[in-house]
Amino acid sequence: MSLSIRNQIPGTVTEVTTGEVMATVKVHLEGGQEITAAVTVEAVEELGLAAGSAVRALIKSTEVSLAVGAVDGLSIRNRIPGTVQGVATGGAMAGVKVGVAGGELTAAITREAVDDLGLTAGSPVTALIKSTEISLAGA
Repeated sequence: MSLSIRNQIPGTVTEVTTGEVMATVKVHLEGGQEITAAVTVEAVEELGLAAGSAVRALIKSTEVSLAVGAVDGLSIRNRIPGTVQGVATGGAMAGVKVGVAGGELTAAITREAVDDLGLTAGSPVTALIKSTEISLAGA
C-alpha cells in the first residue's frame, strides 16, 4: 500500500506498555534511535505488537517540529538529532529535509520559522515528535 506520509521509518518494537485504552510502544529505529508511539490497545492487539515485532513508524511531515539549541523542559518524548540537508520554501510553508542516523525526516514548517531559526543546509537541529503523532504499521 502506498501512503502520502513522507516519514516511514523501519524499526523493531522493544517494549509495549498497555493501559485501559491506550498503549505506549517503544521502537528501536534502524538508525539506533529509540522512539515512543502512543497508540490504542486495540491497535496493539490487531497488529500483534510485542517485543521483537518489525514495524514502520509513520509520521506526517506536518507533525515534525524542529529546534535549534537545547530542548530541555519539554513533554515531547521523541527528540531526534539531525542535520538539515535542504530547504524548499514556498510562499507560506517550507519543506525541510533532515538527515538523521539511518535515514531522513521531512518537516513541513512555516517559511517564517525557517527564517527565524536560520535553517540552511548543514544546520544542526533536533526533530521533535509527540508520541501521539506517530502511527505504527506492520513491516
